[in-house]
Amino acid sequence: MKGYQGRWAIAGLLIFMMVFASACSSDKSSSESKGEANSGTEPIKIGVLASKTGALEAYGKQTLRGFELGLDYATDGKREVAGRKIEFIVEDTETKPEVAVQKATKLLEEDKVDFLVGSSSSADTLAVLPLAEEYQKVMVVEPAAADSITGSEFNKYIFHSARNSSQDAVAGAAAIAKKGVKIATLAPDYSFGRDGVAAFKEAAKKLGAEIVKEEYADPAATDFTSNIQKIINAKPDYLFVVWAGANSPWKQLADMKVQEKGIKISTGAPDIAALSTMEPLIGMEGFTVYYHDLPKNKINDWLVAEHKKRFNGDVPDLFTPGGMSAAISIVEALKKTSGKTDVDKLISTMEGMSFETPKGKMSYRKEDHQALQSLYAIKLEKKEGVPYPVPVLIRELTPEETAPPIRNK
Repeated sequence: MKGYQGRWAIAGLLIFMMVFASACSSDKSSSESKGEANSGTEPIKIGVLASKTGALEAYGKQTLRGFELGLDYATDGKREVAGRKIEFIVEDTETKPEVAVQKATKLLEEDKVDFLVGSSSSADTLAVLPLAEEYQKVMVVEPAAADSITGSEFNKYIFHSARNSSQDAVAGAAAIAKKGVKIATLAPDYSFGRDGVAAFKEAAKKLGAEIVKEEYADPAATDFTSNIQKIINAKPDYLFVVWAGANSPWKQLADMKVQEKGIKISTGAPDIAALSTMEPLIGMEGFTVYYHDLPKNKINDWLVAEHKKRFNGDVPDLFTPGGMSAAISIVEALKKTSGKTDVDKLISTMEGMSFETPKGKMSYRKEDHQALQSLYAIKLEKKEGVPYPVPVLIRELTPEETAPPIRNK
């Protein structure tokens, strides 16, 4: 009996030693793993969502070019921070919200990205915002502009490097709105368009203008006859247009002789492809997010020169500097955290952070993480040797002037 008990005692001791050894091994492994993760040896991964196809394909292309240039500029071409390599993975949202969600989920679950960036469409972006919160990852939004991104749909993981609709609206209203002026609006019927018009109305009414007609068109429309006729019937002094995409209404506005009927057209000067369709609007006063020869600073000089070098002499377009700014903001945050990607540390670092961009200094406002930035009051003019109307600077609108209302309260 004693021998039997002895054997059990020895067996128990062996089991205890095995469990203890296993626990020690597990602790050691866990400790080593954690140490490795904090040692800066693993690459930092950024998942970029963009419209490589679909209605906003051109915007996606511009943003991606800018993002890659931004990584190179901010890291002196090394694409590393604090000894950690930076990798980025691009996924095409196809300009479809349901696809954007699928691609974002893939980036978060399979690729294990540390950041999300994107996307070209406000509808795509709004569909993805909840995933940033669910997976607790910082998402830098570029170039989508809907106010609701940092308003009703805001969560603390979102940082909006792109300007928003209210910033556009302040700039647009400053160009045309004053007491007694009657204004009609035309916009696509989704969040970007409706947010843009709502913000413009707010800014224009403060300046004494009256909004006499709002028209919303199918975002995929190619025929705007009905919308334009209703605007003509309302007899405004100005038509303010909010638009994004290749299917712009400019040609039809010219064909229906809107300006000849005494209605002046005002809008944000778009990308170069769309500027090529705006010959009838030469002389128009409006605003722009960016045109390559407007900002005067060393980062923009570098961007223009490097873009020409890499892309067959092409100049950077409307959303190229936005992609660059998004990348610069991520790199600058990582420099401040010494390459650490702890999300709470990143958020506290990025809130209120200022960083230099091709458009000058930007700052992520602490309250809603909206980037305060310059926009440009411009006039479209014909320029010798340029095959499209050129935005010529009237004056730079400062980040303080274009600061939008805080809407996430």
